[in-house]
Amino acid sequence: MRRIGKFRLIYGVIVLVLLIIPLLVLAAGSSNANGSRLSGPYKAVLALEDFKRWEDQSIAEVELEPYYADVLQNSYTDVPDAELRVAVDASKPSAQSSRQLLREGQYGGRSGVLVWDSMDTQWVEYQVKVDQEGLYELHATYLPLKGEDNTRPVVWDVKVDGERHFREASSITLYRQWRDEGNKKTNEDGDEIRPVAKDISDWQTQPFTDSGANYAEPFKWHLTRGIHTIRLEGYEPVAVAELALVPPQKLETYRQALSAYPASNSPEAGSILLQAEQMTSKNDPSIVMMWDRDWRSVPRAKGRITYNTMGGVRWDWPNQEAAWEFEVKESGLYKIGLRALQNRFSQKASFRTIRIDGEVPFEELLTYRIPYASSWQRIVLADPTGEPFEIYLTEGKHTLSIGLTHAAVSPIVRGIENLSVLLRDIDQDLSALTSGQEDRNRTWKIDRDLPGLRAQLEQAAHNLEVLADAMIEVNGRKDSASEGFRSSAGDIRGLLDIPDDIPYHIEEISAITEKINSFVVNMHKQPLQLDEIYLTPVKDAFPAMVASWTDKGAGLFANFLYSFHTRQSLSEIDDKELNIWVLRGRDYVTQLQELADETFTPTSGIKVKVNLLPNPQLLVMSNAAGLQPDVALGLNQDLPVDYAIRGSVYDLSEFDDFNQIYKRFSPGSWQALYYDKGYYGLPETQSFQVLYYRKDIIRELGLKIPQTWQDVYDLLPTLQQNDMNFYMDPQEYLPFISQNDVEFYTPNGFATGLDTPEGFQAFKQWTDLYNMYAMEKQVPSFYQHFRSGTMPIGISDYNMYVQLAAAAPELNGRWGISLIPGVKQEDGTISRWAGGQQTTGVIFKESQKKTEAWKFLKWWMSTDTQVRYGSDLEAINGVSFRWNTANVEAFVRLPWKREDANVILKQWAWYKEKENPPGGYFMGRELTNAWVRSVIDGMNYRASLEASILDINRELRRKQQEFGFLDEEGNPIKSLEYPIVKQPWDGVNQYVK
Repeated sequence: MRRIGKFRLIYGVIVLVLLIIPLLVLAAGSSNANGSRLSGPYKAVLALEDFKRWEDQSIAEVELEPYYADVLQNSYTDVPDAELRVAVDASKPSAQSSRQLLREGQYGGRSGVLVWDSMDTQWVEYQVKVDQEGLYELHATYLPLKGEDNTRPVVWDVKVDGERHFREASSITLYRQWRDEGNKKTNEDGDEIRPVAKDISDWQTQPFTDSGANYAEPFKWHLTRGIHTIRLEGYEPVAVAELALVPPQKLETYRQALSAYPASNSPEAGSILLQAEQMTSKNDPSIVMMWDRDWRSVPRAKGRITYNTMGGVRWDWPNQEAAWEFEVKESGLYKIGLRALQNRFSQKASFRTIRIDGEVPFEELLTYRIPYASSWQRIVLADPTGEPFEIYLTEGKHTLSIGLTHAAVSPIVRGIENLSVLLRDIDQDLSALTSGQEDRNRTWKIDRDLPGLRAQLEQAAHNLEVLADAMIEVNGRKDSASEGFRSSAGDIRGLLDIPDDIPYHIEEISAITEKINSFVVNMHKQPLQLDEIYLTPVKDAFPAMVASWTDKGAGLFANFLYSFHTRQSLSEIDDKELNIWVLRGRDYVTQLQELADETFTPTSGIKVKVNLLPNPQLLVMSNAAGLQPDVALGLNQDLPVDYAIRGSVYDLSEFDDFNQIYKRFSPGSWQALYYDKGYYGLPETQSFQVLYYRKDIIRELGLKIPQTWQDVYDLLPTLQQNDMNFYMDPQEYLPFISQNDVEFYTPNGFATGLDTPEGFQAFKQWTDLYNMYAMEKQVPSFYQHFRSGTMPIGISDYNMYVQLAAAAPELNGRWGISLIPGVKQEDGTISRWAGGQQTTGVIFKESQKKTEAWKFLKWWMSTDTQVRYGSDLEAINGVSFRWNTANVEAFVRLPWKREDANVILKQWAWYKEKENPPGGYFMGRELTNAWVRSVIDGMNYRASLEASILDINRELRRKQQEFGFLDEEGNPIKSLEYPIVKQPWDGVNQYVK
């Protein structure tokens, strides 16, 4: 049966290629200096480009609904009459999950609406009568509820008659509207400060579109005649006035739209100039003002941060859209020009959807291509011949909107996904044939030993060439992806030259799979920076949009001179100010300075100067030079004790009210900051380890969420039988040590605590996952494997959560988090200890303002300050800047999904870091060495750990003799006396709801 499946696979791929080549060749318009369009022919590709499904697909692929592009292949071409719009009063659902939380009421000046006031998952259903079969768009009239905790867009899982018609329907996103509040402020150094974005959402009607921006037009549902039930499920508070079925309208081509314009002469009113950074609105607060040093950028940056542009790397998430309102003095035909910078990824285009007054004027502006250029360029919206598009605008106010779309590259991305399935099958067949061993003493006859392999590899090479050609057509030129596809095809053909040697090159097949999958991330990165936007009468010329050679020379010389006038120099320490050095990015530093000026200095009378610390090594060098700040923030958790050993930071426990501050944080978080009976740092942020799982796949496999490591062992065979696996960072050893009730060090700190039966058992448990249970020893990206379904469950940290929340909208409602697996104790409880890394703040010993510094640290880590700082960061920069504060009370006030927050809080109770004695840096290094010897080299686990224990103890003794804890004979002089944390933190329980 397996072999039959393989031949079906080959047949399916051949059919695919014969079908897809002509479509992909038509997918893109020609390249031109002004940018270009991808629309008319491209829309045909949307219906048919996806690879034919293999017969031997994995459970993950079987369970998932088909892509929207596949659904549209089902000959659903009938469109209802335009007047057959079906509207439903949203305040009167046919069924709902809660009458208290979803109720009829008044909101935003509108009565008789559904007020969905819950941050837990709820659902509502509506029955709709359809009189004519056909394709319908779904539109909603809505207003997201506003408030401090309500900042996310509204995301719904949409089902019709109990089913999702296509996979993307699980994450229909309705966006809020934001505007930068007030004018730009300037700090004492002359640098501008970004304004905070304010939620200005009002009632609006929007069609349901793809949250991943993979399709340029709204979704269409095929509905038969009769009664249908539409179910909306989500957790973001929102008011809904109406739900409507709307027959789709065919978008005109440019020529059709041009011929329909009223007769008009070119206006005499002159050009309209828009400064791009002055956005009227945006649907994501992370679309922010940017600063640029180019001499032509307006306003000119004269050696100081001047926010004179917008977008850039902050404008590369799906569907991000910015809008500018302008007034037309005279009706007529206008053309649009952009002063743009698109140089982030060499030779790679970015794509945008252009709207006027909320509507795309013609199909050529659905997926408009902005080509790569190494510097600022002149972009005129034009057809493939370079002739500018003429757009008729009436006298009065209008809105220009520009939104990011992935529609041009999404067919290629799906092609990569399906090619990966073919390559994975080849890899698995070769691994089964060779038993995973590269035995060059064995001779193979590949046509006899693995019939059909050559045909499969030939097909893979051919598909790679198809993808290379398609990428060039879409992108307008060669780039790293198209060349990578072609070189990979050449590598496969090289293997086919000596087919009987293919079993010796399994790793090359895996490397090709990894290589082509790596292109997906960059394909979805499409930054674009704008300085100015021009709307110019068609007969008028655009003004110069790029700097002349004279201006460029003047700018280079001026910027060179400005470079001597540094700001926030670390060497310029003012004794009248409290000097704070922050090891974070500029956005974090600027936000902290502004917040301190606003709320700390007025109440304390202490003036604060916040400087950016680009590198922690500068703290050591500045100390040698006699320059030290009063406070440093953002330090890795190992650094406070490292500095304390050398006598450069102050013991915070010396302050009278330290015990009050101590109780605010998890006891386990203090372990890494303890040294010689003192605490030398204050927790700032804490990452967390939780179990991530794909609800859809785990349910399909009939598995339960593992509570213990034995449960993990039990589910691994099922996962691996379906070509999946469990993920855990191979170097994450802390859970195994702590959950087995083993301490890293003896209480006096003179030796490791691993030299016990429990310590050896913990190490064996860790290495057995890879030696006995075949977990992957190396995973380039758990995030990508989780999205694809090949690793539907695993343990990861806070960064994984932010990635999924911000960049994987297609998985909305399909993933969840749980407590990490643990070790069952004799009393039946489960020990779930885990670390997660934290950043810390310290006070330097040489500071003459220790009392003021302590007041600052207490203010900084107070609940109100942490909530305000985290909220402002997210309002300015988006969810990717979610602040993972160590203050648990502040954590629950930030916009976390309630059910996820509860899991994180419960796991927080088990948070514990390892101690940092002198010589403690050897612990992590030697445990990694022991793992490599046992897992990679095959050494007995006990012998491997024993060797590391000897090395760890030797280094501990050497360092503790150096710093006066042991004499030359190894006898104790004084003890470190580490506190022991045995019980989970019960202080977090009051915040679990």
